[in-house]
This record gives sequence, structure tokens and C-alpha cells, in this order.
Amino acid sequence: MKAFFRTLVGLVLVFAAVNSAYAHFQMIVPSTEIVTPTDDKEIALKLMFIHPMEGHAMDMAKPTAFGVLVGGQKHNLLESIEPMEFREHAAFKAAYKIKRPGDHVFYVEPTPYWEPAESLMIVHYTKVVVNALGLELGWDEELGLKTEIVPLVRPYGLWAGNEFRGIVKKDGKPVPFAEVEVEYFNEDGKIKPPADPFITQVIKADANGVFSYAMPRAGWWGFAALSEGDEKMKNPEGEDVPVEIGAVMWVRTRLME
Repeated sequence: MKAFFRTLVGLVLVFAAVNSAYAHFQMIVPSTEIVTPTDDKEIALKLMFIHPMEGHAMDMAKPTAFGVLVGGQKHNLLESIEPMEFREHAAFKAAYKIKRPGDHVFYVEPTPYWEPAESLMIVHYTKVVVNALGLELGWDEELGLKTEIVPLVRPYGLWAGNEFRGIVKKDGKPVPFAEVEVEYFNEDGKIKPPADPFITQVIKADANGVFSYAMPRAGWWGFAALSEGDEKMKNPEGEDVPVEIGAVMWVRTRLME
């Protein structure tokens, strides 16, 4: 009987570990997604590695790359980031001053994260768009990341209930039938999912890599299309392990009042 209970406890711990590791999302969240001519031109950005709906955070190492695409040009912002804590875990922050009109596509390539529960390294290429000073130009430009979501809907000026559509790409090519995980940033913890399937929404792209999702609540929504990397990486023990690469994009909806 003792052996049975030990086995049962072991299985529970395994399932708990798998569940807790299920919905990792790299986040890059600006203080606003739209900067008008009368607004303060300096925005704040936070970079965290978390489970958005559940609220769990993981330690984030300094990113490999952090920058912005504006006016067709990339600008390296890696040296502008500063360490911070988010829910007692390492994260980063940065300040950026808007200098020109147009869409600003901020992006981050994090340092690979070792997830022992899944025996793989995780790299989530993540981006978010901030519109500046009324010029709606550049939101659908591609960054040329290893994998990315290219929006088919302008990713700002969205009401709660609006639909977001995008194309999942890997090495610049659409990914047919890509699986996309969707989570709400439950920042204040007010949302209490009635069961586990409500934590992470799961949808599949069509044969052209196109997916869509109607966002039912105001706030930040993350879309993560996950796939296996082409090459293995070494884990902290020096073993060659698979790599999960993710194309992640964040968009904000607002309440129509």
C-alpha cells in the first residue's frame, strides 16, 4: 500500500510539473500601445517570462537581443535595459522615447531557458507594436526572426471582442496547421478559470499558417506559436536537448464604454 501511495504521489508531482510548465510566455509589455501627439513621448517597457493567466513567474536572464523596428530600420536597445523583479523573479525594464511618427515594433530574443520538466530549452521570439503620433505605418512589417507572427489585423486600436488574425512563419515561410496558444495577462488575478482548459486557449492555423481569435476581455493578450528548433542545444548539464522556439506576439484590447 505504501508503495502504491508513493507511486501515486510521484505521478501527481509529474503531472503538476507538466501543467506548471505548459504555458510559458515571454512578455514584452509597453506602458501604452498608442502614443498620441498630446501624450508623454517616453514609454516604459517590461520584459518578463511568466504564465500569464496563472500568474507564475520564472527567472529571466539578460536577453540575447532587444530592439525596435521603426521607419524600416532596426535599432539595438539591448544596452538600455535594466534589471527588475516581477513577482520575486528576475525580469527587465527599459524606457524608450518616441522620436518620430509611425508604428514601432519592439522585439526581444531571450536567452534560452532550460525547462527540466519538459527536458528542453525554450526560446520565445517576442514582439509588440506601439503606434506613435497618428501615423499607422509599419505594423505588418516582418522582423526576419527565426519564427514570428505577422499580424493581418492592425494590432492596436482594438476593442474587447475584436478578432485578431495573424500568419505563423518560420524561416520566413508560413507554417501550415501551426498550433497557437493564447493567454490573457491576468495581472490583478481577478480572473479565476473554472477548469484547466480555460487557462490556455488552443487554436490551429489553416493550411496557409493563418489563425484567428476573438478576444473577449479588455487587457493584454499573448499569442504563442510553438515549434521545434532545427538544432539541439546543451542544457546546464552539457547534454544535447531539443529546443522549443516560439513566435509570440502581444496585443491589447480596450473596453468600449
